[in-house]
Amino acid sequence: MWGFIIALISGALMSIQGVFNTEVTKSSSVWAANSWVQLTAFFVCVIAWFITGKQNVTGMFQMENKYMLLGGVIGAFITLTVIKSMDSLGPAQAVMIIVISQIVVAYLIEVFGLFGVEKTGFEWSKLVGALVAIVGIYIFHR
Repeated sequence: MWGFIIALISGALMSIQGVFNTEVTKSSSVWAANSWVQLTAFFVCVIAWFITGKQNVTGMFQMENKYMLLGGVIGAFITLTVIKSMDSLGPAQAVMIIVISQIVVAYLIEVFGLFGVEKTGFEWSKLVGALVAIVGIYIFHR
């Protein structure tokens, strides 16, 4: 149950953050806004790290697959693409397309067992569910 509640909060925060970031971009630039987002996130994470007991930081650099450390780089491009899509499509339509993209890519990661994720079998019902969501975006757009 907690996972469901946290996922709902995550989705709400992503939508709110996207709107905030898009507005900040209007008074500066996309890269300045993106830098501000990443910088403030860094400070929040450092404070949280100190509060929660300062676990070992260097362990992450011992990972076998070093490409997994690119999450921050990906995060910068996530912020950029959310800002640009919300600016051109509006928050509701942008978030719907973003979520469908997340669902499709996450399912492909599971089906093919990419990035060390346990491989799952293909299910037609999940494909149909994604297609229904895509049709929903079309209906919403019209």
